[in-house]
Amino acid sequence: MTDAPIEITVSEVKQLLDSGDKFLLLDCRQPDEHQFAHITGAVLIPMNELPQRISEIEPFRDAPIVVHCHLGGRSLRVTQWMRQNGFTQTQNMTGGITQWSAEIDPNVPTY
Repeated sequence: MTDAPIEITVSEVKQLLDSGDKFLLLDCRQPDEHQFAHITGAVLIPMNELPQRISEIEPFRDAPIVVHCHLGGRSLRVTQWMRQNGFTQTQNMTGGITQWSAEIDPNVPTY
């Protein structure tokens, strides 16, 4: 299987969600950020906890994983780390939840 592009747009993520395809939407922000604003169905594993909680996402090792954060910086670092650890289908959602709110769901608050 070839590596997926390292970045994915919010529109492409919305298409994945709407398609019903199996993939993991991973929120790497902090719990207070997730509580304030989140995408339905996203799994919260804060960036600093990921190495200790990697077993939770092991079932998705060969499946698509989309990582998001606030603006896209943390999630890009997580995406790169995950790819280095064998999760080759991991992608960063560009623009983060802020872009999601702007383009997909204005009901998701911004901060």
